[in-house]
Amino acid sequence: MPRPSRNIDQILLQSGRELFPRHGCAGLSLRLLAQHAQVNVGMFHYHFKSKEIFLRTLLQQMYDEMFSQLHFQVAQSGVALERLRQALCLLGRLMREHGQWIARVWTDAAGGELVALEFLRQNGARHLELLMALLAEAERDGAVAPMAPMQRFTFLMGAVVAPMLLAPSAVRMGMAPPQFSTQVYSDVLSDKGIAERVDRALAALAGKRKKLHHA
Repeated sequence: MPRPSRNIDQILLQSGRELFPRHGCAGLSLRLLAQHAQVNVGMFHYHFKSKEIFLRTLLQQMYDEMFSQLHFQVAQSGVALERLRQALCLLGRLMREHGQWIARVWTDAAGGELVALEFLRQNGARHLELLMALLAEAERDGAVAPMAPMQRFTFLMGAVVAPMLLAPSAVRMGMAPPQFSTQVYSDVLSDKGIAERVDRALAALAGKRKKLHHA
């Protein structure tokens, strides 16, 4: 008896990429997935055995693709500050492309979905460590001022990552005025918008902290 085509697992994973942001761990049923991929449920069980194994494979595959791009950029030659700038701009573009499924993972994890929680515990520190090491190198070069590492990292993520998640969500949920919707894509999500925020954030980190004097 011939073995099923090896491409079916990739077809199922591609369907998972399209369906996961809308349905999450709980809502992504085997029937929905099989219908979207146009394969029978038996083929799903042949390749993945269970929904949990499928979800782990799907999330890990998507994250590894993002991480490999980020790691490649960080590993480039050159001064630390420019490598950091390029890595942050890349991170912003990756969030533009993948932000919906990343936001869904966080939502699922907050809701107690074990697969999402396990995924974040296993992978959450990987890109953090990569960027924090580059920030430390930039500090040693004198390109950024000394600062508590996590304070510095969260400041950058607030400038680069948070707008890529929050602004599109506000538009999708109808929370933003009509004129804001157009500006989100031209000013916030564009390559130019990402680069501007990165440059301003790095400029802020390069300066000396000013003390506030209270009356």
